[in-house]
Amino acid sequence: MARSSQASLLPVEHISRSILVLRGQRVILDRDLAAIYGVTTGRLNEAVKRNAKRFPEDFVFQLTAEEAEPLRSQIATSKSPGRGGRRYRPYAFTEHGAIQVANVLSSPRAVEMGIYVVRAFVKLRKLLASNKDLARRLDELEARIEKKLTTHDEAIAAMLSAIRQLMNPPAPKRRPIGFTADLSEKC
Repeated sequence: MARSSQASLLPVEHISRSILVLRGQRVILDRDLAAIYGVTTGRLNEAVKRNAKRFPEDFVFQLTAEEAEPLRSQIATSKSPGRGGRRYRPYAFTEHGAIQVANVLSSPRAVEMGIYVVRAFVKLRKLLASNKDLARRLDELEARIEKKLTTHDEAIAAMLSAIRQLMNPPAPKRRPIGFTADLSEKC
């Protein structure tokens, strides 16, 4: 790959920041994907609509109004139609949808950046998997500590009970006054 071509590529970390979690899936919005692939958002969405059969629901979905509202200032939505800005709710592309867009666009930049998009999703998946492993190990450690603390608590309670008994010794057994013929007792 030529040096000038590498300089224009976005690092995987930058692409990773564009990945969001919506509806329980890791997705990238159409505007971010368009910027990565070097096309306008309108051109990207036009190519997706022209090739709708290549994009099932698990590849791409349109955000609801409630999902799009927090993104409103980020996507520079205009106040009313006809004054510029975003007029339609954005589309969210899953990992497979983002790669399919690269195939549909088929520009050299889209093909080249498709590799980086895949790497960003893989890196995020590994990061999440390592966090799950860390959470599992933390749970195991917590369970072991809890078990030890329970054992220690029981031991401390037994020691306190023994100390209390030592602090209040039983009254000594007194022998009755006078002569007794009870031979079973030993003195």
